[in-house]
Amino acid sequence: MKNIIIVLLSLVVFGCKNSQQEQEKQPNSVNENLISLTKEQLQNFQLSTTELQEKNIHHTLKLNGTIDVPPQNLVSVSSALGGRVQSTKLLPGMHFRKGEILVTLEDNQYIQLQQDYLTTKAQLQNAREEYNRQKELNQSKASSDKVFQQAQADYRILEASLAALEQKLQLIHINPNQISVNNIKRTSNIYAPFDGYVTKVMVNIGKYVSPSDVLFELVDPRDIHLNLKVFEKDWDKIQIGMPVVSYTNNQPDKKYSGKIILIGKNISEDRAVEVHAHFDNYDARLIPGMYMNAEIEIPETQNLALPDECIVSFEGKHFVFKQKDTANFEMIAVEVGSSGDGFTESLNADNLKNSKIVQQGAYSLMMAMKNKGEE
Repeated sequence: MKNIIIVLLSLVVFGCKNSQQEQEKQPNSVNENLISLTKEQLQNFQLSTTELQEKNIHHTLKLNGTIDVPPQNLVSVSSALGGRVQSTKLLPGMHFRKGEILVTLEDNQYIQLQQDYLTTKAQLQNAREEYNRQKELNQSKASSDKVFQQAQADYRILEASLAALEQKLQLIHINPNQISVNNIKRTSNIYAPFDGYVTKVMVNIGKYVSPSDVLFELVDPRDIHLNLKVFEKDWDKIQIGMPVVSYTNNQPDKKYSGKIILIGKNISEDRAVEVHAHFDNYDARLIPGMYMNAEIEIPETQNLALPDECIVSFEGKHFVFKQKDTANFEMIAVEVGSSGDGFTESLNADNLKNSKIVQQGAYSLMMAMKNKGEE
């Protein structure tokens, strides 16, 4: 009987020890984000901690974009009446001055238009004299109202016809006041409307062009601007009037200053907003389509922040390690905001207040956590 009791007691004690051992093996499995360090690891990791701090974060937003021009500064040149290209010296990239001849066209219709103008002008002079004569006769009752009204109508019709012909001549850049029987021209010039340069040439000598054909494409570079892409997370930090400093990849030391003039209200598929900046001074070396880098100084804001060293990234997310006690640490996901002066804003900092956050050694803890997960 005593032997039976001893055996039963032994089984109970053995069972309790096994249960205790099982419980000791499971503490870390309760929370996968917890990690416990051994004495050797604590000595090798050289850990230091810090706390959330109120910081005036000053940072520079780095962007990229291209040189662009507004639609009103891109001009397609065509001929109002068409004609055959007699001469042009333009080449893509060539600079021109306002008033310079871009192309000379010739066509029989230019001759006909000037002839019609001179003919109508002579007829109008005769109709004016007849109108004045019939007016005097009608006032003295020497002619009927019908004859006077017909003379008046003929005069008004020719007056309208002459005005229309003057406008047509001005469309092909022929001054009506300079037309006479002795200087009728068969050519018409198209002049540069501003100082700029040529981007495209679509004609050649001898080619006949119609009014719908585009001869050249011109750029007025005086209003070139910088088209930047600002991602959605930074969009609300940008304001009109903010200074911008831009530079090219080839000459990063050459800075171009400007200011924000327009902020887009549409988010593209890549989650970015277009922001337009105008240069303070025009530089002929800046041409449409050129790739540019830009920097915008964001005003200081006071926020809860942590040293950059505290925040580690893994699989596209950001984490910090909160110290639970001397050897135990909890990995916590954080949302980061603005960065600058060695600090990064923590947007969800409520669960980190009054906590010790690992600074030196945070990356080592992440590696230890990763190795733990692979075991």
